[in-house]
Amino acid sequence: MTGRHPSGYRHGPRRARRGDVRSAILSLLRERSMHGYEMIQELEARTGGRWRPSAGSIYPTLQLLEDEGMVRAEETDGKRVFALTESGDEAAEQLAERRLPWDAGEDDSPHHQLRSEAIRVRTALQQIAQTGDDEHVKKALGLLVETRKSLYSILAED
Repeated sequence: MTGRHPSGYRHGPRRARRGDVRSAILSLLRERSMHGYEMIQELEARTGGRWRPSAGSIYPTLQLLEDEGMVRAEETDGKRVFALTESGDEAAEQLAERRLPWDAGEDDSPHHQLRSEAIRVRTALQQIAQTGDDEHVKKALGLLVETRKSLYSILAED
């Protein structure tokens, strides 16, 4: 059972039904090809951290979709990148008319907005760490140090 933290956040990830994972994958792949871990990150970012599907739900669903001929995988830079097949694209198109799994339960509270933005920042940092050169990493580090100091100064204003 998940409860509420005093900050207003639910603690514990939202459990999704198998159909939610399936429709989420098809909907994401309709936008672009990606690998499984990328899908996990994207879903977490789109739900503001309310839903981070596990690898144990994403990869078996991808395998099932591949077995059904809805997606195909190819090796790119040492990763299995998935794309929709023609039948997968048709299924994703039908899903586009329904509410997407990440659209459920929007919360416009300042706490939710802060958490959502923090997740987006983390995703940007991960991309810099993975693909940035030394200069990019140094700039990001400097920005993080200044941001941390600025955040503490907000608390010190009281």
